Amino acid sequence: MTGEHDILAQAAAWKDEGRKVALATVVSTWGSSPRPAGSQLLVDGAGNMMGSVSGGCIEGAVVKEALAVMEGAPPTLLEFGVSNEQAWDVGLACGGRVQVYVEAVS
Repeated sequence: MTGEHDILAQAAAWKDEGRKVALATVVSTWGSSPRPAGSQLLVDGAGNMMGSVSGGCIEGAVVKEALAVMEGAPPTLLEFGVSNEQAWDVGLACGGRVQVYVEAVS
């Protein structure tokens, strides 16, 4: 997996190129979770990505929110889990819960 330093360096490089950039970070997990707390996903305005917050199962929802924060939506804390109806849609039916903070990089 890509290290935090690599993701932050890539975020700086993309910003220097004039791209809009958002960073998603797993801030907490409970039970079965695809990635540990501290895992990060970097997204630019064209949908290019680096890193991972889920190994795929919630990435689509996180990328959608990342694109929104790049366009001016406020930073947000997303929660996915077995008690959340959305969990089945994104593939967390295994009983885990994960919280992901999504923010624009300025």
